[in-house]
Amino acid sequence: MAPHSPPSSRGITRPVVSATLIALCTLPLSACGSEDEAESAAAGAPATTTQVTDTSGTKVEIPADPERVVALSEMGLDASLSLGVEPAGLAAGRGRKDAPRYVANQAKSVPVVGAVTGPDIEKVVQAKPDVILAGQLADEQVLAQLRKIAPPVVTIGSTKDWKKALELTGTTLGKSDEAEEFLTAYAAKAAALTTDLGSRAGASVSVARYSAKGTAVTPQGVFVSDVLKDLGFARPGVQNDKGEGRSTPLSDEKLQEIDGDWLFIGSLDAGTDAGLLAELAKKSAYQQLGAVRDAHATVVDGTEWTSLGGAQAAVSVLDDIRKAMAK
Repeated sequence: MAPHSPPSSRGITRPVVSATLIALCTLPLSACGSEDEAESAAAGAPATTTQVTDTSGTKVEIPADPERVVALSEMGLDASLSLGVEPAGLAAGRGRKDAPRYVANQAKSVPVVGAVTGPDIEKVVQAKPDVILAGQLADEQVLAQLRKIAPPVVTIGSTKDWKKALELTGTTLGKSDEAEEFLTAYAAKAAALTTDLGSRAGASVSVARYSAKGTAVTPQGVFVSDVLKDLGFARPGVQNDKGEGRSTPLSDEKLQEIDGDWLFIGSLDAGTDAGLLAELAKKSAYQQLGAVRDAHATVVDGTEWTSLGGAQAAVSVLDDIRKAMAK
């Protein structure tokens, strides 16, 4: 496996050099197959390829047992690791030069082949994948470039449903049983938490993301809102609406609209977590929130709570809620 290196500053549509194109011919899966494969199939040997339908509706021919996987999204990386597969390449996490903070240790030896904004084509080639977890990538020009390297599977649909993404990733990697086991364990963990919360199971819960730009809250249709829905929590104010992105900006004057029984504040900077709550408690807008006055406000890892999310992130959210609320 190539050593870990930061993503290149080259644009994602930069033409691949001729030497790289030659290297493509050596990759495990070709566009047209071989006579040997056809003869093996005719003889009743196990299929060397299989077909999956990705979230874009595209039927993709992939290796039946892929060995080298590139994950081009945070959710794809999370899913791959959750299924016991260490990728041959990953896209850096939001605001980072390596994997998202919560899986950084698991993926510390995996080379970076791009960012959340898109892959570095030459670095993807160097990873020598035989299948690419393309995440939510919809740029046809980039997908066309990736198809010259290995079959890309768009694993994240328009709903950003982490459970469906995990199932499709499991199908793609030949790990369907593992994906089902993970989801069964998650459901049991969520049910146990609901039981242990007792009267707090019906609480109203707000999730905010705080940065230098101010406060933003998570609407419906994003990862953490789906996890909170699994637990049956109520969501105050605009958090009941479906937003255009992962967060909805909220001015200090309107902060009271999201006041609930509990408040979780996501931070992307590990260095500020300890002092963030104390800093916010000094602001008059936060002082008016019942969750802050009742010491029901908690700072959490924004790479898990307020980013794209994933299977391991969902379990971590359950753990954070248990630690904060099931006392």
